[in-house]
Amino acid sequence: MFRNKGISRMLMSTIMIALIGTTLITLINPLAGVAALLSMGSLIGISLYFNHQRYKEIKTLSGYLRAISNGQYSMDIRDNQEGELSILKNDIYKVTLMLSKQSEYLGQDKKHLAGALSDISHQLKTPLTSMLVMINLLSQARLAEEKRIEFTGNIEKQLERMDWLLSSLLKLSKIDAGTTVFKKETVVVEDLIQQALEPMWIPIELKSQELVITGEKAVTFEGDQKWTSEAIINLLKNGIEHTPEKGRISIHYEENPLYTEILIKDTGKGISKADLPNVFKRFYRGKEASENSVGIGLAMAQTIVENQQGSLDVKSEVGKGTEFTIRFHKS
Repeated sequence: MFRNKGISRMLMSTIMIALIGTTLITLINPLAGVAALLSMGSLIGISLYFNHQRYKEIKTLSGYLRAISNGQYSMDIRDNQEGELSILKNDIYKVTLMLSKQSEYLGQDKKHLAGALSDISHQLKTPLTSMLVMINLLSQARLAEEKRIEFTGNIEKQLERMDWLLSSLLKLSKIDAGTTVFKKETVVVEDLIQQALEPMWIPIELKSQELVITGEKAVTFEGDQKWTSEAIINLLKNGIEHTPEKGRISIHYEENPLYTEILIKDTGKGISKADLPNVFKRFYRGKEASENSVGIGLAMAQTIVENQQGSLDVKSEVGKGTEFTIRFHKS
């Protein structure tokens, strides 16, 4: 405590004033001088005592802060009394709680990242292994031309699958990192649907599927057309893959005073009740998932919609198809 220059100076000044005051009083009245000396000595002693107690509390707080810096967040120093130190203790406790929560979230993020990396590694390992096998077969001089064409086509498909996976993961990582800026523009839903359907026409025609689109031309919402188109493409891709040949894909959109709604429905295999709560989880593959599915398309669709203050819900029944509902709420 006495190493503090401010305390030392204050103590020396107090003693000097006390001595001068006591001397003057003693010259006037010796008995009053003795009383003044005792009073001033008591005041100095009381002041030193309370300063000592204050320093003890500050020392305790310093130890608490060192414990926090070492990752110990379980200590509780809340103080219901009045005073500056009590306010400081409560504020430090609040900061401790915040750091504890952040530490917990960071731990969860690390686990999620480790799981995601494991899933990505698994998803890439399968097509890579397949391509290596086919490349070895292609190197054989006596391989039939038909087999050579077949293996080359399979390698091309695997490369396209890997390209889509990596592209989707890059988009998701940008959204998760907060580096993606979603525009706030007036989106005409009719134009949005046409944009999303452009890459889907070929797979629809190859499976001879029926496409039904209904909705008013004036339906709009405030959002990002490019990113919303990406979400709808993933929903359509899911519907086309799980709907048999000559099945039906339906798109309906409408608007009311509360929200703009886009319904995407198919007559495919449907999703079981057990899988339904997990369809939007990343890398989740249900029992009815196709061989080429990696379980990322629906997760990305939900992430895109929710980042625009929208909602994405699903209803499904095995053997009767699946319906996705996108809603963009009006502010």
